[in-house]
Amino acid sequence: MTWLAVVLVLVAIQRLAELWLAARNTRRLRAAGGVEIGAGHYPLFILLHAGWLVAIAVSSPGTTAPNLWLLDLYLLLQLARVWVIAALGRFWTTRIISLPGAPLIRTGPYRFVRHPNYWVASLEIAVLPLAFGQIGVAAGFSALNALLIAWRVRVEDRALADRR
Repeated sequence: MTWLAVVLVLVAIQRLAELWLAARNTRRLRAAGGVEIGAGHYPLFILLHAGWLVAIAVSSPGTTAPNLWLLDLYLLLQLARVWVIAALGRFWTTRIISLPGAPLIRTGPYRFVRHPNYWVASLEIAVLPLAFGQIGVAAGFSALNALLIAWRVRVEDRALADRR
């Protein structure tokens, strides 16, 4: 297997595992009275992330050697992703689920920045294609992601406004 194939398969496995965890947490939050907000834009995130991996795969020659510095940066971003997920614990999900009375998380990376998961994901979307020399994929998907994130942050902030 090539570097490109190995990396993309690992990222796809990670994303699928995260979707499983998110679905489990979503079910638990809904069972506890949580309500989903902004569900209409959720499929766009799934399309964006799937399309991002496909775009990297089809636009990169299979023999492309990665820039190891950028690949290392991507790996560091995975540590940040784990930190975010661990900080949110049972509240982490890929959807916006509002559980009345639940506290806002202010530990982990949430001590330093609002919406750290979106910062991490935005950097990942830029860094991984750049690691394989795909400037156009990085720019195009970063722009699309920025539009979706701007929309989502407004929806999420409204959902959490009563807990500030």
